[in-house]
Amino acid sequence: MTQFALNHMTVARLSFRDLVALAARLGCVGIEVRNDLPQPLFDGMDPAEAGALVRAAGLRLLALAEVKRFNDWSDEKANEALALMRIARAAGAEAVSLIPRNDNRGMGNGERQAALRVALKALKPMLEDHGLVGMVEPLGFEICALRYKAEAVEAIEAIGGTGRFKLVHDTFHHTLAHGGPIFPEHTGIVHVSGVVDQEVALSDMRDPHRVLVTPADRLGNIAQIEALRAAGWDGPVSYEAFSPLVHELADPEAALRASMDHISRVPA
Repeated sequence: MTQFALNHMTVARLSFRDLVALAARLGCVGIEVRNDLPQPLFDGMDPAEAGALVRAAGLRLLALAEVKRFNDWSDEKANEALALMRIARAAGAEAVSLIPRNDNRGMGNGERQAALRVALKALKPMLEDHGLVGMVEPLGFEICALRYKAEAVEAIEAIGGTGRFKLVHDTFHHTLAHGGPIFPEHTGIVHVSGVVDQEVALSDMRDPHRVLVTPADRLGNIAQIEALRAAGWDGPVSYEAFSPLVHELADPEAALRASMDHISRVPA
């Protein structure tokens, strides 16, 4: 049985309390909360209170997102990461999300890998101190300095970070990066969204194209989930749809149920 989760981005117009209530009604195992929405984390609620609300609904607080440009490490970035980790620990979150730079800088071969190792090596003791996992999410965009999961895994293993760092397998970004190895043993969570625009070229796909997963999906979501499961992965599948079309849905609950039904046809 698929363990579904809900990333706040998918229902960005809902309050934190409404996100929790919706996830519970949908039978999700947990939620992911973000610091890049217009409202503050937890709508300004005390983190401990917010975490208690999540647990009272029978849900897990899977991750707080995000530390942006984490592989462009600096004292300022360390302070940013530490602040998010403190909130995550207070709320009882399991992980924080680590998003690489996506600005066409730091792209040189050798430069990318060195910068990634510096950041992971600095983050590892911070995560250990807070009892958290660092969710590393390669982005498939051509301008991203961490495009391929293989580079992430190589760096994680090189600094002895296996288990403290996990990969986000994002079906959109995996497709944009032209697939490749899936590393089920390193995967912590799967992010799903679909692209149904039949005209947009793969290289031109961007976050606003990302809708719910339907039979018209071009990203091969179900094939990716099947491959991960066949390789032994068994974790949460979290909806992360960025499209304004999804945010504007009059009945996101019904749309999400229909999409979950579609994905649930994947053999467990």
